[in-house]
Order: sequence, then C-alpha cells, then structure tokens
Amino acid sequence: MRSFILFTTLALLAMNSAPTLLAAEKPAENPPLDAEVERAVSRGIEFLRNRGQADDGSFSGETGAAVTALCVRAILEHRPQAINDPVVRNALKYIESKFQGDGGIYATGSLYRNYETSVAVGALIKANRDRRYDSALKRAEAFLKELQWDEGEGVESSDTAYGGAGYGKHQRPDLSNTSFLIDALHELGNSGNDEAIQKALQFVVRTQNLADEGNDTPHADRVGDGGFYYTPAAGGQSQAGETDGGGLRSYGSMTYAGLKSMIYAGLTSDDPRVMAAMAFIQKNYSLEQNPGMGHAGLYYYYHTFAKALDAAGIEILDDDDGKPHAWRDELSRHLIKAQQQDGSWVNGENDRWMEGDRQLVTAYALLALAFCRE
Repeated sequence: MRSFILFTTLALLAMNSAPTLLAAEKPAENPPLDAEVERAVSRGIEFLRNRGQADDGSFSGETGAAVTALCVRAILEHRPQAINDPVVRNALKYIESKFQGDGGIYATGSLYRNYETSVAVGALIKANRDRRYDSALKRAEAFLKELQWDEGEGVESSDTAYGGAGYGKHQRPDLSNTSFLIDALHELGNSGNDEAIQKALQFVVRTQNLADEGNDTPHADRVGDGGFYYTPAAGGQSQAGETDGGGLRSYGSMTYAGLKSMIYAGLTSDDPRVMAAMAFIQKNYSLEQNPGMGHAGLYYYYHTFAKALDAAGIEILDDDDGKPHAWRDELSRHLIKAQQQDGSWVNGENDRWMEGDRQLVTAYALLALAFCRE
C-alpha cells in the first residue's frame, strides 16, 4: 500500500519511546526557506495594511464579514502581537458591526450567513485575548447549529441534505459550507463526538465517491475513486461535472475539505473512508492545479490542502509514483514564487469564486503559509 505518514494520537504518545525514529522521519530544518517565507509573509501583510483595507475597516466589504475575517485571521496567525495594530482593530470593529440579533455574524440580508459566520468565528477566536468575544462566540455557535439541515428543519437522516450546511438557512447544503461549519465548531472546542459534527459527518460521507461506507446515494459507486464532490443534495452536483455514466467527478479542493472534516469528526488513519481519500490525494498530488478543476479555485485549494494535511499530521506524502513530497516546503516555495510584485497573491488564470480579488487570495495564501510553518 502506498505509504503516508499520519501521526495519530497513539503516534504522538509514542514520541518519548522512539525519539530517534521520529526525528529521522521529520523533514530537515531549512533556515533559508524560513527566511524566504518570513519575507513573503511580511510583504503580504504589508499589502493588506497599505492597499487592501477600506476606510470602514473592511477588506472586500461586499462580502460582508467574510473576507475581512479571513484577512484578520491571516494577519494574527503570523503576527499575534498585531491585535493592537489599528488595521486589525478597525477590521474587528467592522466584523462587530455584523453581529446580528440571531447570533449570526453577517451582513444584513446576506445569503451567505453560514459562510460569513463560520469564518468570522475563526477570526474572533484568534482575537479573543481578554475574552471580550466569549458571548458573541457562544451565540454564533448556537446560530450555526440552528442553520444545520436536520430534524429541526424537518429533514430526516435518510435525506441527502441531512447534516449539511448551505450558504443560508434555505440554501441547498454543500460540502464547502459544511466543512466551514465543522471547522468553526471544532475551533469552538466541540469534539468529534459533538452531535452537530456527527450529523455533518453523515453529509460529508455522502459526498465521497465510495460505496458501502456511508454513501447510500445512487452516485456512490459510479466513480469509486475515493475523492469528494460538491453536494449529494437535490440530485447531486459536482463542480467538476459528470461522467458519461452520470457519476459526479471528484476534485481536489473538495477532497481535502472532506478529509479535514472526517478528521475533525474523529475518524482515524485506518478508517476506510480516510484511506480512500488519501488514495485519491496520492494519485492526484499537485501544486500546479486544483485536480479536476484546473486553475479554478486554486488558492482555496492551497488553503484547504495545507489545513487538511496539517490536521492529518502528515509530513511526507508519497505520490502515486512513490515519490515523497515534503508538502510544507513544496507549497511554501510554490507560493513564494507566485507572489506578486506588490506583495499580494491573485489567481491570474481563473477568477472564478472571487479569486481575482487580491484581498481574498492574499488571505488564502497567508493562511496556507501559516499551516506550512506549523
């Protein structure tokens, strides 16, 4: 079986008994690369500071709280001391202006309430130094759980929408939004056994091209490559399209989102669903494209790629040809090379899903680099 290094809790506990072996498996330190990453991060943050923020404190304010929250988190991941920087303070005030009476954090009238609230939670957790956001985070958690498609919405567990989250209460659920929901609940301290996360897991496994492991939809065995698609709800859809036989094609960003979601829901490396996802990832390892989607959603892919592999504890990933990849170093070098002269990042090949927006894409790149530095 193709190998990959997945440090589970047991492996971490074994560190004291096998220090020499684990040290040998860990990639060597690379001070020159560290310096290059630090320079790229500084340039990216300076772009956001000097050219990205509007007078009201927002970054790409047309997205409500979303991009502002991603930028705040990206800055604080690398510069925790920036909590007192005027740029961060003003951005937090803008996010606070989106606190709603129902507990959500979103622009009034927004159709993207789950997305906005979920990413805002991540930013507020990073900024919650004096517990000033404890109440807002508690209310946001309740709001997100209330948005979930479950019995409270009259959705039974046999429904393909069950457990998922969409952009808003009445928007069809999808894996991207559901993974944001799981991320937020996980970061709020919910364990994998949390009821809402376990419900979300039922939705997640229905988006995997894998039969007999929880996907009871007609699509389960039509592709069978272990990857993930966009949604099983309302007949199912993949942004990568369908096969001639009506299968929903797997693609990279959703597969990493699925892997990360399963890990947060408590699945381990020996679970058949995790193993199948890893087989797809190994077969389709790429930093040149979002597998199955080309350049569409490329920086969302980089961010999700890094966050998922970090969550899985993977340091070296063997591809389908058996070639080992120190993914943290490889992604770092790739992002450094892609940085623009002004310090930003942008998807110059495909602006789908707002990837022509330098504020959003710079936040994605900085967040990806944060996981590369773990």
